[in-house]
Amino acid sequence: VQLQASGGGPVQPGGSLTLSCAVSGSADSRKDMAWFRQPAGMEREFVAHIKWASRNTAYADSVKGRFTISRDNAKNTMYLQMNGLRSEDTAVYHCAADPYVITSQRRSASSYVYWGQGTLVTVSS
Repeated sequence: VQLQASGGGPVQPGGSLTLSCAVSGSADSRKDMAWFRQPAGMEREFVAHIKWASRNTAYADSVKGRFTISRDNAKNTMYLQMNGLRSEDTAVYHCAADPYVITSQRRSASSYVYWGQGTLVTVSS
């Protein structure tokens, strides 16, 4: 299974970006998915999660109300719409997937077996 994240780049504070994560190499597309991010020199942190079937979502408090996670199962692609970007959102954003993630563990990176290579988002004026 391969995950390909894209859509990162430079953006000014208050701006918007949409990240995409395409999943390939698996005959079974049923996977719970998430976005994590890692600022330079810091630990990887949870951003958002979406279930395959119910499309239930969860967000980190720091992005709630600004970011929206979604998915198109027909296209095997997950998205992260980011609005109202701040300098503290600067990070490498990684997408992750797993056939099944226990709800109570959805914010933990160790719950996901498949990872993309990351796309850099830089928020700066």
